[in-house]
Amino acid sequence: MRITRGVQRRLSQVELLVMDVDGCLTRGDVIYSDSGAEAKAFNVKDGLGLRVAVTAGLQLALITGRLSSVVQRRARDLRIVEVLQRVGDKEIALRALAAKRGVSLERVAYLGDDLNDRPALRIAGVAIAPSDAAPDILAEAHIIVDARGGEGAARQAVELILRAQGKWQAAVDRYLEEIAAPDRARRPVGA
Repeated sequence: MRITRGVQRRLSQVELLVMDVDGCLTRGDVIYSDSGAEAKAFNVKDGLGLRVAVTAGLQLALITGRLSSVVQRRARDLRIVEVLQRVGDKEIALRALAAKRGVSLERVAYLGDDLNDRPALRIAGVAIAPSDAAPDILAEAHIIVDARGGEGAARQAVELILRAQGKWQAAVDRYLEEIAAPDRARRPVGA
């Protein structure tokens, strides 16, 4: 993956990472049971990267065209507050979200994989695509990460942003301390 100096500079200024769900946080499969329940598979490496992002203070949001309680649950697990579902026009949604969060569009990175993401990718300061995105999206992305959607693309996007900002290692260390804290509290004294 090659990143120009200009895009590297833009990454260093990102305050908000907005992601599509199906095809970016998942491989794009939608699974229905006989009872009609919906299931999605999320990558734990993406999840850890997104938790590190939250620890670093990077704002995160999800914009998806579908409506799914599974997405809401995953966002809650990852501490992602902004979840916009059943969005028809992702450009309008992204503009409104950036205004609500007080972030200029130049300081927004958007991770998208398919045609309905194109309008949002076009207005974001940094347009990021998974390696298996639609050809039209690959042609417009500033960055094409090595990973496929649902297989580490979000993690790579987070890592690129935080490394460009010089925050990656400190955020990882802080995250690891946070998750180890409950174990330390249970250790016997002197152990």
